[in-house]
Amino acid sequence: MKISHYLFVAAAGASLTLSLAPFDWWWIAIIAMAALAASMNTVSAKQGFMLSWCFGSASFATGVSWVFVAMHDFGETPAVLAVPMTAIFCIGLGLVPALFGYGYCRWVRDGVAGKTLGFAAMWVLSEWLRSWALTGFPWLYLGYGHLHTAMAGWSPVIGVYGLSFWVALSGAALAHCITAKSSTKRQGYATLAGCIALFGLGYSLQQHEWTTADTKPPLRIGAVQSNISQERKWAYDQYWATLEQYDLASEKLWADSDLVIWPEAAIPALYHNVTSYFDYIAERAAANNSALITGVPTKLDENMYNSVMVISGGEGIYNKQRLVPFGEYVPLAHYIRGLIKFFDLPMSSFSRGGPDQGHLQVKGWQLAPSICYEIVYPDLIARSARDADVLFTISNDAWFGRSIGPDQHMQMAQMRALENGRELIRVTSTGITALVDHRGNIRTRIPSFTATNLKGLVHARSGTTPFTRYGSTPIILLCAALVLYARFKRYSKPA
Repeated sequence: MKISHYLFVAAAGASLTLSLAPFDWWWIAIIAMAALAASMNTVSAKQGFMLSWCFGSASFATGVSWVFVAMHDFGETPAVLAVPMTAIFCIGLGLVPALFGYGYCRWVRDGVAGKTLGFAAMWVLSEWLRSWALTGFPWLYLGYGHLHTAMAGWSPVIGVYGLSFWVALSGAALAHCITAKSSTKRQGYATLAGCIALFGLGYSLQQHEWTTADTKPPLRIGAVQSNISQERKWAYDQYWATLEQYDLASEKLWADSDLVIWPEAAIPALYHNVTSYFDYIAERAAANNSALITGVPTKLDENMYNSVMVISGGEGIYNKQRLVPFGEYVPLAHYIRGLIKFFDLPMSSFSRGGPDQGHLQVKGWQLAPSICYEIVYPDLIARSARDADVLFTISNDAWFGRSIGPDQHMQMAQMRALENGRELIRVTSTGITALVDHRGNIRTRIPSFTATNLKGLVHARSGTTPFTRYGSTPIILLCAALVLYARFKRYSKPA
């Protein structure tokens, strides 16, 4: 196979990023998947593995280039090391699409069913695999590009994996219409027409209200965006300035906020070391009949946790379950700590929180909490959303710098609001800090990289969407069944 073939597929993979935030050219993903499907029409399983590896690695190289920013700008890793480490990360992630390519060419690609339904189903299974294998990295899913298209109407039913299925199926059908023999093109056109029909039906589904507005009065939210850079956050000489900054910023919010929120790890110290400060803040909040929630590291016995807790006006503490490798824990720490500064970042020895933690309770409201990276896990948030009034997430996106990372992170948070039919509060240290309605639209937002406050209202909602109730299980089981169908039910001749 010519090298130009691999370069073509790599270019298609690299273009996937343009379908997601902040670009949102959603149609590019369909073209990219069509290019991948067409390239694997007749190749061997080994060649399919290599082509998909190129496709996946290139998509991560453009889509998660912010890994370099985290390593180099904030992890103080020299560029001569950060560049190859980022490349290894992207190439390693590319192995998951590579497995898709091998499995598709080896077992599924046969007839129209295999080249359309089988292709799309295998791709979704590879995305799902990426959500849990090696702690998971559920980034750059195809479906996120449809947060604001007609397909968004399907999100509360089938979730982001279902949207990814539609994108992959549309691309595979388009490829079949272009490359197949005349005798089977009709079936490809029929599949493409079906995809268009589903897109149109999405407009109708957008008008359906899966959840209903609650009778509770809206909650007045005040959020502090400190804009403290990552290099200053853990500096000892900035400690007292940080405490003062949050105190003064909150002073402007207490009087007209039911709930004031500080971002992830707002105070750079363990909670038990700053209890006197929090007692003082709690008094200020109580004097104004306000509540306070903050992110703060905590310690229990010998375990440290990345936590969010109610300081005043309610109760509850949540310990982060999904930790970021190298940022919050170091794999094989015994062997690699000390090699470079990136492996010795502050607060990189957290333990995982338990799976059955409750909501945060504030002024009679049930808030479904998540911290930073956790908001990108669809099923984790769906489980938490049940019986919750509103979704709630805090983050420290300073690690992304001024890359496309914050926009991608925000887009995924918006998708969680849409999937679950719940409004969402998102508070970060540098942005994007925003309030999102139950349809995934940003209702209130403050500028990024600015020390300022957000004020706004959130509304409780009751009821559940199909996705909240069942999660990704139906679409994953459907994809598994379609793979088996495409493998064993050959209802048409190979194209």
